[in-house]
Parts: sequence; C-alpha cells; structure tokens
Amino acid sequence: MTTVTFHMEGERITGFTVKGHSGYAEAGADIVCAAVTSAVRLTECAVNDVLGLEASVKVREKEAAIALKLPGGLSGANEALCQTLLAALMVHFASLRDEYPDYLTVLEEG
Repeated sequence: MTTVTFHMEGERITGFTVKGHSGYAEAGADIVCAAVTSAVRLTECAVNDVLGLEASVKVREKEAAIALKLPGGLSGANEALCQTLLAALMVHFASLRDEYPDYLTVLEEG
C-alpha cells in the first residue's frame, strides 16, 4: 500500500511524504503507482522548476519514499500558489484513494 501524508501547520500544508508501493499490479503495470508518481513529479516541477522556490526533496529508494517540504519565508503570491498546488494534490490523492481504497491511504498530520 502507498501512504501519502500531508504535513500541516494549522491550515497550511508545509509538504508531504509518499511511502510504499501500492501493490495494485506488478512493476511497470501499476496504474496507481504511476498516477501517484506522476502527480508528485508534476508538483515538484511546478514548485522548483517553474516557480524556482527550491523546496526540499528527499528520495529514499530503499523505503520507496519521497518527501517534499516547502521552503520558509515565501512571498504572499508564492505561498498562495504553493498552497493551491498542494491542496490540488491532496484532492487528487483523495480521489485516487476513493477509487482504489485497498492501495492508497491519505493522511494529514501536524
């Protein structure tokens, strides 16, 4: 199972961690893992490559995990953009979880 944890400070999403393989299908054919990976990559590219914000990204291959943490001190406009991106990611993962409840868990902590 894949577990997505959104890290919160009050209502603010500060980042997320994704761990594990969904187990929906074998590697290369797992549509749940592919959907999760694609969404994570899109979010990281939007924050780091498009907005140029240098969010911290840590990959732990042995644990099949990736974590993204927003930098501190963002301008109001960049903070709003990042919150929109991360909220959209949360909604996307919640929809995937509803469709594939045996393969994906979405949590909030903070």
